[in-house]
Amino acid sequence: MIKVSETAKQRVIALMTEEGFNAEKDFVRVGVKSGGCSGLSYELGFDDKTDATDKVFEDNAVRIIVDKKSFLYLVGTTLEYSGGLNGKGFVFNNPNAQRTCGCGESFSL
Repeated sequence: MIKVSETAKQRVIALMTEEGFNAEKDFVRVGVKSGGCSGLSYELGFDDKTDATDKVFEDNAVRIIVDKKSFLYLVGTTLEYSGGLNGKGFVFNNPNAQRTCGCGESFSL
């Protein structure tokens, strides 16, 4: 399961609307790919369809899809949004990550 904080929910809905997606029926696609300074990096985007192997979740009125491989790395993660002076953006609070880089965009297990 992937959770979504209240601030992330508000930002996701606003961005989906700006990009022509409908937050009530479309999805936030979350994934992991090789790369980044710690070895793995997070991906976040919007999608209007799922693949047969996707895991589908809904938390805090946000529909989330994750590919099967990425799901193994993201179990228990909370998607948050930070709008502070140190930088704006989505933050993945991943309990599986043993090490993260300074920017928070990559991690290792």
